[in-house]
Amino acid sequence: MMANAESFTSRTIHYLMKNKLAVTGGILVLLVFVLSILAPWIAPYNPAAIDIKNILVGPSFSHILGTDDLGRDVFSRMLWGGRISLEVGFVAVGIATVIGVILGAIAGYYGGWVDSIIMRAVDIMLSIPTIFLVLAVIAILEPSIINIMIVIGLTGWMEPARLIRAEFISLKEREFVIAAHALGAMDVRIILKHILPNGLSPILVSATMGIGGAILVESALSFLGLGVQPPTPSWGSLLSSGKDNIEIAWWLSAFPGLAILVTVLGYNLLGEGIRDALDPRQQE
Repeated sequence: MMANAESFTSRTIHYLMKNKLAVTGGILVLLVFVLSILAPWIAPYNPAAIDIKNILVGPSFSHILGTDDLGRDVFSRMLWGGRISLEVGFVAVGIATVIGVILGAIAGYYGGWVDSIIMRAVDIMLSIPTIFLVLAVIAILEPSIINIMIVIGLTGWMEPARLIRAEFISLKEREFVIAAHALGAMDVRIILKHILPNGLSPILVSATMGIGGAILVESALSFLGLGVQPPTPSWGSLLSSGKDNIEIAWWLSAFPGLAILVTVLGYNLLGEGIRDALDPRQQE
C-alpha cells in the first residue's frame, strides 16, 4: 500500500510538472510568497515612514515603484501588504477547510437526517452572496485582521463540506471500510484513519484555489475601508489610497492591482493543475 501511495504521488507530481500553466502558477505563487516572507529584510524603507519631501514621486532608482500621498515607499508597502494578504488567505482558508471537512465528513458518513440538516445549512449559506454576508458581519464587528480572517473562514466552508461529503458517500461503501466495520473499529477511527486520508484530494484543490478567493475578499474589504486598518499596509488599502490620485499618480493603483492579479491568477492556475493531475483518468 505504501508503494502504491508513493507511485500515485510520483505520477501526480509528474503530470503536474508537465502542465505548463500549473508550473507557471506555482512559480508566481512561490515568488509572491518568498518576497512577502522576506519583506523585513528586502524592503528598502520602513512601510510607515512618512517623507513629505517625496510625495507622489513616480518610479525611480530610489523608489522603484514610486511613493504615495504621504511620501511612503510603495514597493516597501506592497511587500508588507503581501504578508497581510497571504496571512488572511491561509488562515481564512484553513478555518473554512476545517469546518467544511468536519461537517462534510459527518454528513457523508452518517447520512439520513444528519445529512439533511447539514446540507440544508449549506444551501442556505450558498443562497446568500458571500461578499454581502462578509460586509454585513464586518460592518457590525470592529474591522481588524483577526475578524477578517474569521469571517472569511466562517463564510467559506460550504464548498469544502460539499466536496468531502461526496467523497465520504463514495468511499464508505468500499471494501476496506466494510472490513474496518467488521473488525469492530469505532466510527471516529474509520472516519479519520480509513476514509478521510483517501478523500482529501478535492479538498487540496479547493483550498489552493480558495486562497486566491480569500485574498480577493480581503482586498475588497480593505478597498472599502472595512479591512485592515491604516497604517498597516494591505494591497486593498493601497488600491483605495491610489484612487484619489489616479490621474496624477497611476502607479499607486497599477502596482497593487497587478500584485492582486498575479497572486490570484497563480493560485487559480496551480489549483487547476493539481485538479487535473489528481484526475484518475490522467493516472492511467
